[in-house]
Amino acid sequence: MKNRSFRTVGIVGRTAAGGPDGRIGAACREIAATAVECGATARVEPALAMAAPGLSTVDLSADAVDLVVSLGGDGTLLRAARLLFGRDIPVLGINLGSLGFLTSVSADGIADAMRSVLGGDFFLERRRTLTAEIRDTGGTTRRTFTVLNDAVVHKAGVAQVVHLGMWVGPQDDLDEIGSFSGDGVILSTPTGSTAYSLSAGGPIIVPELNCFLVTPILPHTLALRPLLVPGGEEITVTALDRREPLLLTVDGQEGGTVRHGDRVVVRMATFRVPLVRLPGHSFFATLRRKLSWAVRPADGS
Repeated sequence: MKNRSFRTVGIVGRTAAGGPDGRIGAACREIAATAVECGATARVEPALAMAAPGLSTVDLSADAVDLVVSLGGDGTLLRAARLLFGRDIPVLGINLGSLGFLTSVSADGIADAMRSVLGGDFFLERRRTLTAEIRDTGGTTRRTFTVLNDAVVHKAGVAQVVHLGMWVGPQDDLDEIGSFSGDGVILSTPTGSTAYSLSAGGPIIVPELNCFLVTPILPHTLALRPLLVPGGEEITVTALDRREPLLLTVDGQEGGTVRHGDRVVVRMATFRVPLVRLPGHSFFATLRRKLSWAVRPADGS
């Protein structure tokens, strides 16, 4: 993608209670040095300032950057993407964790990856997002969220069953899907199909498909299965009992309270998140590598 140049690089990183680990600081310095070599500058989010002394800081929610580099796992990349929602700023994920479906570069490939990206040798995967709204009994929207991975309606607390009803279609013409008891329901994008939904038994969806996924969490019936919904539809979820409120958790990072009588309405959003990919780093290449698909015998037969 030769027609897009990056001159200011923002860096976000995984932090723990004791602050960033040593790998984060080393990665920041390597990114900064490679950026200078390629005629760009790198700045770190304030939480990484102590790990990368000498580098300027950046407020990614407000300051102008051309590219964001995420250091950590998928959770860190999700946090970076959420800081940039509504702005067409690409995100490059560098995996310092274990699994990582969204991060595309390993820790030992940072310099080469930065040279490729800053030199224009990359492509963008524009990942679809969802809009999730909590609406009260009168239909007024109380909270609105943008979702890259998934929106999960679930109970607070331990070992408590959720009784949910689900509908498809516009609010003035709802078509009931059905009701069930279980631990909750996951409404995920194609990107989120390899996250919580996968662990709950949902299918893997190719990111380019215009659809989203409804995956019940441990339903108390064997008849209920994950449901793939066209991108033009809306899904409505309500609580069917009068006990304590439910929770809506978005991308595992923020959320809100769903009171009795509220509706959670989820639909495809117009905004897409641009993820940076290097040549050869396709979605299926990631699946083969992360899930050990198509492992061939040593003799190649």
